[in-house]
Amino acid sequence: MPPEIDGLFRLDGRVAVVTGASRGLGERFARVLRAAGAEVVAAGRDAAALARLAAETGASIEVGDVRDDAHTARLIEHALERHGRLDIAVANAGIADVVPFEEQDLAQLRDMIEINLVAVMVLAQLAGRAMLAAGGGSIVNVASILGLVAPGDTAMAGYTASKAGVIGVTRDLAAEWGRRGVRVNALAPGYFPTEMTGGLAHPRAVERIERRTLIGRVPRPDELDGALLFLASDASSYMTGQTLVVDGGWTAW
Repeated sequence: MPPEIDGLFRLDGRVAVVTGASRGLGERFARVLRAAGAEVVAAGRDAAALARLAAETGASIEVGDVRDDAHTARLIEHALERHGRLDIAVANAGIADVVPFEEQDLAQLRDMIEINLVAVMVLAQLAGRAMLAAGGGSIVNVASILGLVAPGDTAMAGYTASKAGVIGVTRDLAAEWGRRGVRVNALAPGYFPTEMTGGLAHPRAVERIERRTLIGRVPRPDELDGALLFLASDASSYMTGQTLVVDGGWTAW
């Protein structure tokens, strides 16, 4: 039989939730999943931005904060009540800061761990329950290359710890749920410029990325599209517990 290539990355008939979809990579992810045919429930804190996304893509929205477990529960209920199923969960919401660790405010550190790691686990638990009951699904946790390597010349201990935790819990949940049909993988972007990482547009940051990456340039947001669709779709049906790195070769040397 010839391979069926045309529909390999299609998501027609699938239902996805995406957190942190008000802007940046999360907004892009919601648009990409919609373009591939999925019904999308986009979550975030900026109601106006989500409304624009809904008007432009047909996605439905759920406004709230991932630190609020009730919001995350509503997000899953929204998908199940509106569409009758949940196939894909993209845990994208996150924050970052740059501060020497000896000067790190501990309240801010705890808040970062809550958003970047605990909220990812809450979404995985709630989405995982629905997927396990249905016999399958794909969870994509958005980590970072800083969950794998230290930034070196930038002080980001809280962020790196939270993203390393995301990679660890991805492996554990993949082991727990693999034989029950639910795949769990992580997507680890390199230095992609977004609203949250606006400093990457600074000439010195651009020079650093160009010098450090093997490809030698700053990435475009669309260069994560294929990786996201790969993990969300049946194209990666025999892949779980893995971290897919998209970093222009930053971590290769």
